[in-house]
Amino acid sequence: MMKKRVTVKSSMYVLLIVAFFLCAAIVKLLYVALSVNVDGINLKEFASSRNTKTKTLYASRGSIYDASGEALALSVNSYTLIAYLSDTRTTDESNPQHVVDKEYTARMLSPVLGLEESKILEYLKQENKYQVEFGSKGKNLTEIVKKKIDDLELPGIDFIESTQRYYKMGNFASYIIGYAKTNDAGEIVGELGLESYFNEELSGKDGFVTYQSDAYGYQLPYAPSVTTDAVSGSDIYLTIDSSIQLIAENAIHDLEENYEFEFAILTVMDSQTGAIVASATSPNYNPNNLNTLSSYLNPLVSYSYEPGSTMKIFSWAAAIEEGIYDSEKTYMSGSIEVADVVISDHNKKGWGEITYDRGFALSSNVAATNLALDERMGAQKLDSYYRKYGFGSKTGIELSGELAGDLSFKYKSEIASAAFGQGITITPIQMLQALSSITNDGVMLKPYVVSKIVDENGAITYEGGKTVIGQVMQDTTAQKMRELMFNANYDGLSKWWQPTNVKMLAKTGTAQIASPTGGYLNGKYDNIYSVAGIFPDDNPRYIVYAAVKKIVGTQKNVANMVTKAVDEIASYANLNEQEKIEYANNIVTLENYTSKKTDEVVSNLESHNLKVVLVGNGQYVVNQFPRPNTKVVSGSKIIVVTNDGVSHMPDLTNWSLSEVKNYAKLAGFTLTYDGYGYVKSQSIEINSEVIPGSSLHVTLGEKNPVDEKLES
Repeated sequence: MMKKRVTVKSSMYVLLIVAFFLCAAIVKLLYVALSVNVDGINLKEFASSRNTKTKTLYASRGSIYDASGEALALSVNSYTLIAYLSDTRTTDESNPQHVVDKEYTARMLSPVLGLEESKILEYLKQENKYQVEFGSKGKNLTEIVKKKIDDLELPGIDFIESTQRYYKMGNFASYIIGYAKTNDAGEIVGELGLESYFNEELSGKDGFVTYQSDAYGYQLPYAPSVTTDAVSGSDIYLTIDSSIQLIAENAIHDLEENYEFEFAILTVMDSQTGAIVASATSPNYNPNNLNTLSSYLNPLVSYSYEPGSTMKIFSWAAAIEEGIYDSEKTYMSGSIEVADVVISDHNKKGWGEITYDRGFALSSNVAATNLALDERMGAQKLDSYYRKYGFGSKTGIELSGELAGDLSFKYKSEIASAAFGQGITITPIQMLQALSSITNDGVMLKPYVVSKIVDENGAITYEGGKTVIGQVMQDTTAQKMRELMFNANYDGLSKWWQPTNVKMLAKTGTAQIASPTGGYLNGKYDNIYSVAGIFPDDNPRYIVYAAVKKIVGTQKNVANMVTKAVDEIASYANLNEQEKIEYANNIVTLENYTSKKTDEVVSNLESHNLKVVLVGNGQYVVNQFPRPNTKVVSGSKIIVVTNDGVSHMPDLTNWSLSEVKNYAKLAGFTLTYDGYGYVKSQSIEINSEVIPGSSLHVTLGEKNPVDEKLES
């Protein structure tokens, strides 16, 4: 009887304990059901996040085009090669989904990737790896390379697709265009040049899709989703004329191949609008390979230096404007003492007593000093004139990293130095802007490099164009300066700066380079040679500014670079007056022949008496030179690139070096040459079959008089 009582009592305790925990569970359940937050967690948001997914829809980045609409920067699909190593992927041995024969796979991939078999095997033989990549050689693969690998049909080989920025012409105008690269989040972001300056416009706006998912993250088939479409980035159209840009690039490249120097720049501006049509620099870089980038500074806007005697254009203009200039007034050239400094002309002895007009032609420092130290001028007024001409402040061109330069001068010796371009600093773009006042009868134009920005709907959201800053000097002053610049080039110190095909107004400069420890460097090559040019002389169309620092050579070497480029630009733009007369009725405007049938294009061009040079034997045209909308005269060579890489070598005899370079670039040849002038012999036999990557060497010599007319 006693045992039964103990059992009943124990059961009661168990029942009470169970009831307690049951009540506690009910209370907890009610708390959870009725509360918004539990343990600091919003249960509604937590539940929602467990089955609601948001996926980013990346916007397509806009492209960058030249003045004719040719794409220079665009986004393309790229691929990363991967190899699956785990045999767990294969469920059917007749259809393997992992790498089975590693040696064979390495042998087949090696020539396509340009990677040694042994290195590929290192990747493929890694232990306990589900999948592997192949380093830098296996990244950013093009559609063409992907297809070559796909055609090998290698088990276990696959690709991860992504998007990258591609620069169609490599280092072409690279500091203007800049570069963009893909970040860790998969977004393409501009980091230099226009890619950076207009990154927001080019990037567009990403979209999103929000949907309900199952436990594995897959979208539920009947659940609603919300989509915000991506807005594609805008396209940017530049003022860069690719034909003139190629001329400038080739000129810089020629100088680079023959002489050492610290930097060089050659920029061409439309004198009537302020549009930058070309800007070539050295050092340069290829935005497709950022290992070639040595400096993030664009020499056009981010280099400031003492300009030297090109500044006399504006100290003379200031003197004329102030009413203290007398063309016929004479002075004693040679040297002059200012405070405790002796300022000399470059030959120190001078040319005796000469007029101030003659002093400009001979680039006299003494003449510049006399004008600047006239009691009616002085530091304050010279400074105000320089600033009126745009020096000492940014131009506002659509390029990042622009500097303002420095116009600090106060004492007499500093004023004198400033008059001939020492002791002050400027940028190339400031010089180009100031020169526009000389070509436009005193009206200064703002330089620009973007002609328009077009959104995904075709609407123009930004439009560049001729922008008048103001009348900064009288028209008579500008006219006088054009006269002085003509005399400086054609009755001055040398004939080096005289082009053959066109007359050019010019003022040269040889500036000393400031020493970091004070004073100036005094080595043999411690100079900056520069020139400010305007052509044609009678009706200015272009302004050219070039500067080369520390060239292991002479001013004549720089002059050869500039005059050759000016001659080619004049020929391209049909600026030679005799040529205009002879060929006025034979000018042809090239169409865009891309994607058209080769035989139809050849027939069309030959009907206009144009010489067609074919690259490849394909049925369709994929590229051309000169670019669409270019005006050419009868007899001109037109390079047509087809969709087949095998070519027959043309007869290059009497081709100019520039023509050969353009041909080699489009055909994918490696070009070497020696001599000067026009092609006399070539290493590849005429009409022989050649493929991209071939090496071509030409020997240059004097031009054949028979072809002189067509080659001008």
